[in-house]
Amino acid sequence: MYMKANISFKNVLFFVFTLIFLLNLPVGISASFLKRDSEKVKKNASSEILSMYDQLQLRQMGLSQNAFVLAMQGFEKLKLAGKIINQQVISIIDFSKSSNEKRLFVFDVGSGCLLFNTYVAHGRNSGAEFAKCFSNQPSSNQSSLGFFETCNTYFGKHGYSLTLRGLEIGINDLANQRSIVFHGASYVSEAVIRTQGYLGRSLGCPAVPEKLSKPIIDKIKNGSCLFIYSNDQNYLNKSSLVHS
Repeated sequence: MYMKANISFKNVLFFVFTLIFLLNLPVGISASFLKRDSEKVKKNASSEILSMYDQLQLRQMGLSQNAFVLAMQGFEKLKLAGKIINQQVISIIDFSKSSNEKRLFVFDVGSGCLLFNTYVAHGRNSGAEFAKCFSNQPSSNQSSLGFFETCNTYFGKHGYSLTLRGLEIGINDLANQRSIVFHGASYVSEAVIRTQGYLGRSLGCPAVPEKLSKPIIDKIKNGSCLFIYSNDQNYLNKSSLVHS
């Protein structure tokens, strides 16, 4: 799946960057100036993000609008903090959707193109068809939410795989200790959905179809941003990256 928006990600991120800059101006700056200009930039940023969301027809493809907006805003915060090396790609997993839907979206930031849209598994203890429970604890066999940085590749029991670094303390920062990685799996297929009624599940890893795992990993490896979303209020209340 390959789609391109007329409004580039760079334009969207410029607006978000400006908003964050205004919100962090010294206290001595006029409060009325700060409020007026930050609200204006925030409105423009939201408009740009929502315009891209509409032009890429992401609602029709099943990606939550909230997931897209929060991903874009958090991505810019991480860039400003110097925590994202590969700024050309952002990946979003929308766990508010059924596992029978294609919940992984990979975007090229520079061109505003959707590069991949496919199935992705959640942890076996997170739920059956829907992921409802999330954890940062070892041996929980649950998925973790939030922002991750992709790291190095390796060959393991699932073949070509990609390590992940959780960027949110207390939410997903034990990903490495839990061996949470991005990999391909045979249980991530339409055949499995037809057989048991929902996608197969992992031990907490975001697993994708085997035939797509290598091209996706090669595109997102080495320091890009991965955002795993759910409308889970515990996460939304706790994460500093999803708040303005």
